[in-house]
Parts: sequence; C-alpha cells; structure tokens
Amino acid sequence: MHKESFHIAFESYASETELRSEDRALLDLARQSLRDAWAPYSQFKVGAAVLTQSGEMFGGSNQENAAYPMCLCAERVALATAASQAPASPVVAIAVTVQNLRNPATRPAAPCGACRQVICETEYRHNHDIRVIMQGESGPVYVFHSAKDLLPFSFDASFLD
Repeated sequence: MHKESFHIAFESYASETELRSEDRALLDLARQSLRDAWAPYSQFKVGAAVLTQSGEMFGGSNQENAAYPMCLCAERVALATAASQAPASPVVAIAVTVQNLRNPATRPAAPCGACRQVICETEYRHNHDIRVIMQGESGPVYVFHSAKDLLPFSFDASFLD
C-alpha cells in the first residue's frame, strides 16, 4: 500500500472589486438572478451565471418545490439554459452566489455534489475547463480553475467505454 494525495489550488480575493471585469460582470448576473429564486422553504436563495466561449452569459436561480427532491439548483438551471440556447459554445466560467434570508452568508457557498457532477459533465462535453467563481452575499471570492478541483473523482463517459 502507498498513500497518494492531490492538491487543490484556488484564488482567493478579498472582494469582487479585485476580480477582472469579465468575472465581476458574471458574478453581477448571478447576483441579479437571486431575484428570480423561489426559496420559500429553505429561505436560501442561489443565483448562478455561466459565460460561454462566444461571450454570452446566461443566468439561473434555484427553484424549490414542496416535494424537496424536485428542486432545481441555480447552477443546473444556468447550465441547461446555456446548453439549450448556445449548444455549440463551450461554457468557460460559472459564478455562484447566495442569499440566506435567515442569516447573511459572508463566505462562499460551493455548488452541491449533484451540481459539481453536472459542471464536470459540461467540461467533458466540450473538452474545456470551467472556472468556478463563488461568493456569499459579501466577503471573499474564491475562483477555481476547473470543476474537477471541486470534484476530483468525478464520473464521466470514459467509465462507460
């Protein structure tokens, strides 16, 4: 037996003002998408926005359902919108932000496991890394080079060969 390890590196910014303009605009769209969130049960709104290689941006918000397993995550809504509206243009970045109506979120909230898997599948689909940008309502911003940094042992189509 031998031990193996992996290292995850990411960028940390004190606030969105330190981001390059393209990332700031994407995070702004994610924040705007919070207004469309339907979160009457959790009081936890999530907004996401994706940027395609062609420069188009698509937003999405979480949509809760009284039957909890039927809820739609903001990240998957934004990715599905991009896939249906610009299927040939790879997604190059996704921004995620949250609003906790019970207690302000001052740290980044990461995508759930299912969303991480879907982002990884989108990378696989286009053979292109997707930068993941995360921020709470305020505070630091984290930027990851690829969704694989958040889900290093993702499942993809290569397992089906």
